[in-house]
Amino acid sequence: MEPIDIPVSGTKVQTSRVFERDPETVRDEDLREAIWELGREGEWIVQPVPEPYYLAPTKYGRQKKIPLEHTWHHKSCGQCGHIPGYSTSIFWLNRLLGFDYFDPRDQTSCTAWNYYASATSNQAAQAAVAMRNFSAAYETGYYPLIHCGTSFGHYKEVRHELVHDAKLRRQVRAIIEKLGRPFVMPEEIVHYSEWMYAVRKQLAERVQFDLSKITATVHPACHYYKLQSGDAIYDPEIYGGQRTAAVTAVVQELGAQVADYSTWYDCCGFGFRHILVQRDFTRSFATLRKIEVMKQEANPDVVLTHDTGCVTSLDKSQFAAQAHGRNVGVPVMSESQFAALAVGAHPFRVCQLHWHAVDYRPLLHKMGIDVERAWAEFEADVEKIKHGEMEYLTWEHVL
Repeated sequence: MEPIDIPVSGTKVQTSRVFERDPETVRDEDLREAIWELGREGEWIVQPVPEPYYLAPTKYGRQKKIPLEHTWHHKSCGQCGHIPGYSTSIFWLNRLLGFDYFDPRDQTSCTAWNYYASATSNQAAQAAVAMRNFSAAYETGYYPLIHCGTSFGHYKEVRHELVHDAKLRRQVRAIIEKLGRPFVMPEEIVHYSEWMYAVRKQLAERVQFDLSKITATVHPACHYYKLQSGDAIYDPEIYGGQRTAAVTAVVQELGAQVADYSTWYDCCGFGFRHILVQRDFTRSFATLRKIEVMKQEANPDVVLTHDTGCVTSLDKSQFAAQAHGRNVGVPVMSESQFAALAVGAHPFRVCQLHWHAVDYRPLLHKMGIDVERAWAEFEADVEKIKHGEMEYLTWEHVL
């Protein structure tokens, strides 16, 4: 077989593989029909994806429904605690596009931290947390959109277990009934970056800066595309369909360059258990296997990813390497933050880049954003709050 070029802005990857997509012959199971069949049997309520929705191609050629609005935003504990501009950028983009969405207060963490890091929980408890959140979304009439890649992957594993294990299903249904909740399974489990993919052209129409000189490297989140891989978005026009299109498709549509690098498939280093018990391993892996390789091979202006742990790991780990004079110093953010900046969001009021560790100012200057003016505006906001002139920033202050 003759080698083919996978087009990537700024470089090309050569491969001899051709990935033929035939949903009738792949081994990966499409669970959606089983979910509907269990619904018809009265095992649970199936919440359909609301219209309007976007049909996105997945790894094996199936079409996945991505809701554009009427979404219930399953926030990430790590985003809210460490990267608040991540979530606010997603909300801000929904408001910019005029989409109806719901920011719930009746939500718990997914507890995947417990599952992946400590293994101190049990199967029924993990599944019950997922189904409790799905029921909370269903009761509002809005459809769950998962902000965290880890929650997304964990919930897909829970779905697989519940479809195939009737005993587990009975246990979890009993727990949900004790809570006085309906037992609900969404038709699709959808990650926010898939929503970003679905609205990428609408965002591109609103870009306010020339991004053609911006080079980005993309880190794909392991928990997005390596767990239950048949659900992830694979676009034949992005990487020749050989890699997930999440993040990359959005960045290219906005007009920036995406450069390839040799450790694209590697984890960010977060890894869950060792971030708790062997943190130096995470910092070393994030900087040596990811950031330094990106710097040497692509010299990007920014690293973009789509998961809480990935942004945290790749951004926060660089301080240790910088202290030793290593070849790091690349700002890291989510593609939602980058897209929000591109279409005019305030870098501090909305994207909250002051929470990030690596210096982001060179990137903003190169994009054409007046960083000094934006910071002065934000400082003025803080002074007003200090002196009681306003209680806090509202959406009216940032739109």
